Amino acid sequence: MQYIKSLLVCSLCILTFSCNTPSGPIVITAEDYHHSVDHLGDVMVHDIFSPPVASRIFAYPNIAAYEIIAQDNDTYKSLKGQVTDLGDIPKADVSKKVNFNLAALIAHMDMSRRLIFSEDKIEVYRDSLYAIWSEKNNQEFKDSKDYALEVTEFVTGWMNKDNYAQTRTMPQFSVEYDNEERWQPTPPAYMGGIEPHWSKIRPFVIDSSAQFKPVPPPKFSMDKNSDFYKELKEVYDISNKITEEGDDSEEVLIAQFWDCNPYVSVTRGHLMFATKKITPGAHWIGITKIACRKDNADFAKSVYAYTKTSIGIADAFISCWDEKYRSNLVRPETLINTHFDDEWKPILQTPPFPEYTSGHSVVSGSASTVLTSIFGDNFDFLDDTETRYGLPIRPFSSFKAAAQEAAISRMYGGIHYRAAVEVGITQGFKVGNLVSERLNMLNYNED
Repeated sequence: MQYIKSLLVCSLCILTFSCNTPSGPIVITAEDYHHSVDHLGDVMVHDIFSPPVASRIFAYPNIAAYEIIAQDNDTYKSLKGQVTDLGDIPKADVSKKVNFNLAALIAHMDMSRRLIFSEDKIEVYRDSLYAIWSEKNNQEFKDSKDYALEVTEFVTGWMNKDNYAQTRTMPQFSVEYDNEERWQPTPPAYMGGIEPHWSKIRPFVIDSSAQFKPVPPPKFSMDKNSDFYKELKEVYDISNKITEEGDDSEEVLIAQFWDCNPYVSVTRGHLMFATKKITPGAHWIGITKIACRKDNADFAKSVYAYTKTSIGIADAFISCWDEKYRSNLVRPETLINTHFDDEWKPILQTPPFPEYTSGHSVVSGSASTVLTSIFGDNFDFLDDTETRYGLPIRPFSSFKAAAQEAAISRMYGGIHYRAAVEVGITQGFKVGNLVSERLNMLNYNED
């Protein structure tokens, strides 16, 4: 069903390009870029990438597209020297008929294809557009494509030095089953801890994965007077209260809206299968699209917004995962089942990695801060990102208001303690502020 939807999106793109008159310049709009980003997101849902890996997949195609735009548009500055280890991309041959918007879009599609499993799904989408562009203006298409692929080769060389390949061969996370304080795999799938070495991925802007190392979580203790026990009991009590209120309670709706679990295991008797959704980073990429459309952002500004936001999301995951496997804290579900109620289940399925800090909180704090730097504070919007999963549109008065709701949703969902949420969103704000301050991407002052 999702792939059929992607083909429908592709058809819309074809209709858009078909409106161009024959033998004229190829016109590329912001909507064309939105479609490419959406298509990448659809393929990522199909392929089931973990949230940290998904953040990497969003970042590199946007950077490749942005660097091409910055070669031609005086409004924007190259990320060379601003993003770790990135040098000058190849320059376009001035004797060629390079359409920079077209080249940026092709670069986005080509980098996307290199980063996912189902390459054919990107290729079908890409080739349908190639046929239209070549018929429209073959020389402009060919020159733009050649330049785009030259850039993606360069960006791929830089990308391949980010230590991702090395982390694929590092050992799996070792669970301390004899230590109640430490994270344990949770039902129903009891998956091992994912991406335990993500802190070793080269950051984009932050100095290191530990630059914003948060304060430790409350000291583990099952003493009823301890801060840790009180936070554990708070999760249990909140869950019971909102469960009694029913599925229509505001807290349940908030938890479900921000679930963003790419792989939810469902058990029916002896049958186990998975339902697929977008990741938390993808939700914020969706919000970026909403903001661009409301702002009537042109092609270049849309690429800029996606690029800056995806970098903020990627560095947030690196920062968060560094702490997760340092503190290696047990999830509420494990302790509640052991000490309070062995049949209790959280409203949301507990994800397969340690608890502290909350990934949603860190990522939302960072993304919201970056988006505020682009579109301004008090930028109200209607978030329809989750309607594809049968969830209603939710209104927000600002990006940070959305981030605050995303953070508290993890407590409502029964998968995080309060400290992970509150400390996590502060950690995210710090990452987002640094990304916003260090990335000088405009040739005029950003608000």
